[in-house]
Amino acid sequence: MARTYRRRKGEAESFTWRDYRDLIVMAHVQPGAPIVLVWDNLNRHICPDMRRFIAGNADWLRVFQPPSYAPDLNPMEGIWSPLNRGGLANLAPVSLDHLVRVIKRGLKKIQYRPHLIDSCLTETNLVLKSS
Repeated sequence: MARTYRRRKGEAESFTWRDYRDLIVMAHVQPGAPIVLVWDNLNRHICPDMRRFIAGNADWLRVFQPPSYAPDLNPMEGIWSPLNRGGLANLAPVSLDHLVRVIKRGLKKIQYRPHLIDSCLTETNLVLKSS
């Protein structure tokens, strides 16, 4: 299901709920197995049409939606806070390359502050063990 956005009038910039529905159906039909999704709360994931589709296919489709902000389920949530306070705050990137450079620079700074990484793991109650 490849899609190229060409900036044409009326063209969708991203997947619609129907595109997600079709992708889910194809993923189910090909192996003929149940599907379990863990989704964020993107508006296309929680729109009424998608909810009806999910409810109508509950025999083979299970969807779990964690809370919008769940550092205990996703340790990366804690990294965004220092990144946002650093170079990403009020950033208007001039290109994708510029944005990537700023994010990499911010992550590099965090790398040298292990207490920040430790605090992200602490929120999850996970333990990092060396082998």
